[in-house]
Order: sequence, then C-alpha cells, then structure tokens
Amino acid sequence: MLSGMKHGALTILPLALGAAVYGFAFGFLAAQVGFPSWGVGLMSASVHAGSSQIVAVEQFATTGTVLGAVLAGAALNLRYVGMIASLSDVLVGLSWRWKILAIHVTGDENWALTMAERAKSPDIGASFLLGSGFVMISVWTASTVAGASIGAVLPDLERFGLGFAFTAAFIAMARGLWRGRPQALPWVIAAGATAATVSLGVPQAYGIVIGALVGLAACALMRRKKEAVA
Repeated sequence: MLSGMKHGALTILPLALGAAVYGFAFGFLAAQVGFPSWGVGLMSASVHAGSSQIVAVEQFATTGTVLGAVLAGAALNLRYVGMIASLSDVLVGLSWRWKILAIHVTGDENWALTMAERAKSPDIGASFLLGSGFVMISVWTASTVAGASIGAVLPDLERFGLGFAFTAAFIAMARGLWRGRPQALPWVIAAGATAATVSLGVPQAYGIVIGALVGLAACALMRRKKEAVA
C-alpha cells in the first residue's frame, strides 16, 4: 500500500507543479473579486475541483449571487460522476472510509494519470490513486492560498495573462488523453455540442456538461456498433 502511494506521489509531481501555477492563478483571481485567503483555502480543501471553483468564482463575480455560483460549480462537477464510475475496479477491496477519501482526493490530473498508468500495468490501483491524490490536493490548496494572499495586496495582474494558466493546463491534459484518430469522433461531437449550446446563450458550465453527455452518448453508440459488428 505504502509503496504504491509513494509511486503515485512521485509520478504526479510534474503535473502537481503545473497545477500549482493555475492554482496560484485561481487564488489570485479569487482574491481580486473579494474572497479571503482562508475562504479560498477552505474551498480548495473541501471542493478540490479547479474548474468548478473557477467557474463558481467567475459566476459570483459576474452576478453577485451565491446560489448561481454554487449551481454553476455543481453543474461542471457532474463530470465526476463518470470519472468515479470508471474507478470502480480500482477501488475494489477498500473499506468505505478509504473509498470516500479516495473519491475526495480524485481530481482531473490524478484520475487521468491513474487511468493512463493502469492501461500500461494492471498492478496500478487504489494506492497509486491515493498517493497521487494526496499530493495534488495538498499542492492545490497551498498554491491557491498563496495566490489569494498575494492577490489581496497586489494590483490586478490579469492583463499579463495569468488567467490563461488554467486553460493551458486543461489543454495539456486533453492532449495526454488523446488516443488517435479512431477516437476523434466523440471529441468532435462533444466540442460541437458545447459550442452550439454556449452560442444559444446557455452558461458555459452547463454547455460543458451538455457537451460531455453528448460525447459519452456518442462513445456508447460507437461501442455498441463495434460489438454488433464483432
């Protein structure tokens, strides 16, 4: 167990350093719209979902309503339903306490890394997920608090493109999940559905969720078609 956690913790370090950059950016931008550093730290430790936190903060800054911010963040967090479902085999054998802890520390980065490493070696399991998750949540929380602390005393640095760190990180993760042209169709369909939804005036968070659901439906149809042919 400990060796697997150590393996996960060491393997995730490059991604953790990248997360620290956009974690700092998130904390800085959150402070700019009035969030205290302790509030940012509490959000990061309890929510632990960078994209949802950023969407929630942006929604709050735009509308000034807590309910709207919560709903926007929750909508984007729906992607975790599919992510956690994909970990069912990984979490087999854990007690329910460890399962809850593993689910809490699962984020985009360590989930993607665990699934990628598991595809190479079936020995990769829950201990790898936990070790990488502990590192990610620690780095994410610390970097967001640092960003919020500095953002509270410095002028607006958004003009230097600090906010793009988050977008760049997700582009890098998407590239890591790319498996070639045979899987391109669901990606294109999901992107098209998201773009079409947002163009109709639907909030971006909901557009992303709709695009993800449409993409998953496309994957399911493709799988059924392959099974029928086989």
